[in-house]
Amino acid sequence: MSYQLSAVVADAELLREQTAGLDHAVLGELRQDFALLPVTPQLVIELTGSLPDFATDDRSAARPFGLVLSTALVEVLTRWSQSGPLAYLEAEFGGGVGYQSAAVWLGGVLSWGPRFDDELDASREQWPINCALSRLGVEPGTWIDRFAELGLHLERNTDGWLAHGRRRLSADYWDELVEQWENQQFGHQQQPERSRPVGDWGIP
Repeated sequence: MSYQLSAVVADAELLREQTAGLDHAVLGELRQDFALLPVTPQLVIELTGSLPDFATDDRSAARPFGLVLSTALVEVLTRWSQSGPLAYLEAEFGGGVGYQSAAVWLGGVLSWGPRFDDELDASREQWPINCALSRLGVEPGTWIDRFAELGLHLERNTDGWLAHGRRRLSADYWDELVEQWENQQFGHQQQPERSRPVGDWGIP
């Protein structure tokens, strides 16, 4: 199953303040009071006044992102980061191959990255997205890593996150559906124990 991510992640209140009044900003709720802002062509145009540019060659350490972070777009992220840390995250996987890339801005400067990895043979804590989330202050928990802890696995592409945000779903939406189903199936009987899925989405 394929997976694609192109989004800004930061404290939910920070993103709400910075995107207030934007027509094409849709925030998806994550855990730990974070939110995800899907980066769409329409949003880039609204933020920068220009069409987005996309890389035509393969991703690499020299060109870590499919979306070319233009000077105008970087200026926006830099300005937003004066209110707190934020990260731009990208991932794309299909058929077991793909990449993760991430960068973090804080205090009006690029504070970490960009970091790129298409091997993901190191420990999960060293994968680009998990490293970026750690720098945002995401805490580890019962899930396998920070990526899953926030709920970044819940939607598999930008359209999914746009629907997630427009429907105002919580990051625990799917867990809540499972719990409702179990209550209907088992009533007051003892419910079967559920484990946290580790996923095999090429990313966490």
